[in-house]
Amino acid sequence: MLEQLSGSARLHEELHEYVEARSDWVKALALLPPDSSQAEWISGNLKRLETFAGAAPATDRHAWARKFGPFAPLIILLANGKFLLALFKFKFLLSLGAFVAFYWALYGARFGIGFAILILVHEMGHFIEIKRRGLPAEMPVFLPGLGAYVRWTALGVSTQTRALVSLAGPMAGCLGAAVCALVWITTGDALWIGLASLSAMLNVLNLIPIWVLDGSQAIIALNKTERIVLSGAAVLLAAYFSQPLFLLVAAGAAYRLFTKDIPQAPSHAAMAYYLIVLTGLGYLITLAPSPAASR
Repeated sequence: MLEQLSGSARLHEELHEYVEARSDWVKALALLPPDSSQAEWISGNLKRLETFAGAAPATDRHAWARKFGPFAPLIILLANGKFLLALFKFKFLLSLGAFVAFYWALYGARFGIGFAILILVHEMGHFIEIKRRGLPAEMPVFLPGLGAYVRWTALGVSTQTRALVSLAGPMAGCLGAAVCALVWITTGDALWIGLASLSAMLNVLNLIPIWVLDGSQAIIALNKTERIVLSGAAVLLAAYFSQPLFLLVAAGAAYRLFTKDIPQAPSHAAMAYYLIVLTGLGYLITLAPSPAASR
């Protein structure tokens, strides 16, 4: 219920329907503990919306878009001819260009462009999942030598939603690596399997449930039993794929057995999603020929 109200309120804000947005936020606020961080954020947002509530809403002009649900903001952008402007924001283009140039200078044009595209695919996985749920998000920002991120507001959404949004990036990265592996199988060009295996390994690292990595947000929906299962499964994957990287995931999941963010209810969807992505990435890593085989 809270997630539905939050999504509805954000959609009304996107459509400049501030009276309706305030109504949804007030209902959401009533469902939260008064001293919670989410309640504090919503209270601040209600004050902000008061300054807009008196303005003439644009409901009549955009009422037709409501039937598209969470895709309404994108439909309106398309109808107004502003989609490309919203998509290619200066910050996004500038950071992506710097990211490509950085790896181009280090490893050449083909690798630099290919690697940047794979990172973009990963981040667009997050972005699309967020927008699909009707939540606001900015286009990815790239940090040469470090990675990239998508800025969005997670306050007021459930832990399962946060987990699924976090896992959407590695899933997209897995699919991007799979495409590279398929091109390698078709062409025999070693560049593609290099990109595939590197992308797969980076996505596994990103699933370690610590710090600001995607795995840290993904595991918050898993209860204690599921965290034990995740840790054990990661050990088995490390043995099966002969890939020590999975032991880091196992160690991170074991560590998160002792943190204070363990929910009582399980999240079977997040658990299954986590294991499927890890398994797919492990398979892609094993496709790369070993140095001995290459000789």
